[in-house]
Amino acid sequence: MGLLFVESLPGPKVFKCKFCGVDSASRDAIVSKEFRGRHGRAYLFDSVVNVSLGPNEDRYLMTGLHTVNDIYCSCCQRRLGWRYEKAYNEDQKYKEGKYILEKNMMLKEGWRRR
Repeated sequence: MGLLFVESLPGPKVFKCKFCGVDSASRDAIVSKEFRGRHGRAYLFDSVVNVSLGPNEDRYLMTGLHTVNDIYCSCCQRRLGWRYEKAYNEDQKYKEGKYILEKNMMLKEGWRRR
């Protein structure tokens, strides 16, 4: 088995895998907080780190048919969300290549409570 390289994100506000604590995304990469995942609220990100992709799968989501890949934490292999590979509706094309992370699978590090 090879050595696992884990990328650490700079900055005070970072989303981490809830299960193992490895960095997953930066607050600066958030595109939208108005998404729903399988288990509640989710965020759309431009980029994520320390994840692996599952196979392409056509899935009917709230906004229509999409080709997606589930994304898994590269350390603990827990499913964290999915990546939009292809959107079939023209008004959904902006999602292609972007990532959904489910809020209940993430810890927020460096965030102040309001």
